[in-house]
Amino acid sequence: MTSRLTTDTSSAPIGAGPDGFTALTLGRQLEFWAHETPDHEFLVYPDRNLRWTYRQFDERVNRLAKGLLAIGIGTGDHVGIWARNVPDWLVFQFACAKTGAVLVTVNTAYKAEELDYILRQSDMKMLGLIDGYRDVDYIQIVNQLVPELRQHPRGHLHSKAYPRLRHVGYVGQEKHRGMYTTAELMLLGDHQPDARLAEAQAAIGCHDIVNMQYTSGTTGFPKGVMLTHHNILNNGWSIGHRQRFTAADKLCLQVPLFHCFGVTLGVMAILSHGATLVAVEVFDPLLGLAAVHQEKCTVLYGVPTMFIAMYTHPMFRMFDMSSLRTGIMAGSVCPMEVMKRVIADMHITEITSVYGLTEASPGITQTYGTDPVELRVSTVGPAFPGVEAAILDPATRRPLPPGTEGEVCCRGYNVMKGYYKMPEQTAAVMDPDGWLHTGDLGTCDENGYYRITGRIKDIIIRGGENISPREIEDLLLPLPEIRDVQVVGAPDEKYGEIPVAFVILNDGRALAEEDIRDHVRQHLAAYKVPKYVFFVDEYPLTASGKIQKFKLRELSKTLVEQRRANPA
Repeated sequence: MTSRLTTDTSSAPIGAGPDGFTALTLGRQLEFWAHETPDHEFLVYPDRNLRWTYRQFDERVNRLAKGLLAIGIGTGDHVGIWARNVPDWLVFQFACAKTGAVLVTVNTAYKAEELDYILRQSDMKMLGLIDGYRDVDYIQIVNQLVPELRQHPRGHLHSKAYPRLRHVGYVGQEKHRGMYTTAELMLLGDHQPDARLAEAQAAIGCHDIVNMQYTSGTTGFPKGVMLTHHNILNNGWSIGHRQRFTAADKLCLQVPLFHCFGVTLGVMAILSHGATLVAVEVFDPLLGLAAVHQEKCTVLYGVPTMFIAMYTHPMFRMFDMSSLRTGIMAGSVCPMEVMKRVIADMHITEITSVYGLTEASPGITQTYGTDPVELRVSTVGPAFPGVEAAILDPATRRPLPPGTEGEVCCRGYNVMKGYYKMPEQTAAVMDPDGWLHTGDLGTCDENGYYRITGRIKDIIIRGGENISPREIEDLLLPLPEIRDVQVVGAPDEKYGEIPVAFVILNDGRALAEEDIRDHVRQHLAAYKVPKYVFFVDEYPLTASGKIQKFKLRELSKTLVEQRRANPA
């Protein structure tokens, strides 16, 4: 398919120049609405009756931003946030954006070894965190990794393992040894002159990096995707525009903020249109239903499993969903029956799907809510304005004709600046002509609608979470019982894909399936634990001796079906 540049210019974002893109930073966009619509609600948490208007939220952001400046956080510094969707998650995001710092989002499911890697690789100067999530105790992990926290007063941290880390902040009121609380940082900010923040903001440009999100890759090591104000704010506007957002819209957001689905498709789409974000701290179908009902939300986001959990809930009929109009179902394949139920039972007649990846800010394509349902299920829509998409031959990198399968690639304003401190990995996905190579296979029809048909890369996508097979394999290979291990994705109705492991044991050694699962569970996030483990004597090989992972993926489908039909 010859490259196609979408030129939908029916309207443009606030502060748009001749090219149709806004040159505002996140801070300036927030201040625009705080001035123009100060009393319009920006952020609402229905379950705790917390409501912040644009003016109130901006004032809180300014207090924290000045507090960050007071402790030496400024231009180019990396600030991590490890938390559920708590209200001050977004306050930290915008405070960093106003000081020139880079927000590093940390997956809430990470455990000690994964956090250790992020702290080192990102050169994090400050980490903000909550108490924990599910079975992961964040406070215990941080004190384990940074024992100096208990020895040094806050503001004077010197970590042997992480020499760049100077501050840890608790996102809340509870006091912990060596950590600032949010209230203490804001109190510090109250004693800083406004001129200091104004000076910091004046030095920030829209093409500066504002956000770094870690994404798994075939290397096994998560890579820090560097995204700019320009990247995510314009991408968010396009996403909202394709859903026909106005300031009157209310988006019920129940996907994690640390993920690009939450932070760009959600927050940036709302911010760029001056609309309202109705947040749920952790996904719970009942909380989501109650939020839509109480706030009369017009927009709902989620992966397919979230929508299924909501419309199949025993109390579903007790809630009024008639206010809903549009939304996004993304993260994995959107089944036709799920889409139909969402339209019929939840009244989301203009439900859409978005295709992209973190490296693309993340949106590349999106269906229109007015497209036929069949098209919204079978395709991921056309490219966004300013995004040039194409199907290229993986071998020659030349454009392919309509209907021909090849690699989905894109170039434009939305492409990342690169992977942090990983030039070789950056060069592997961004070619000299500016194309970002997604690693996904697809086709494009004559109307410019893209279909995703498979994957060149080995990444497993479980319910919207990227899983690197290599990361799991590298963890298991050192076990003395294991000769070799290969991890692949098996099809799953609920999550789209699930990780499964094929293991060859050393002669005379024994290992149970649960032993392998327990080992992964101890070291990695729960969603990375292989659902099934299959012990085999050999792998399918090419003539040159390379393992044929695509055949293992095919085999996994059959074996998983057999296991489910005849559980041990």
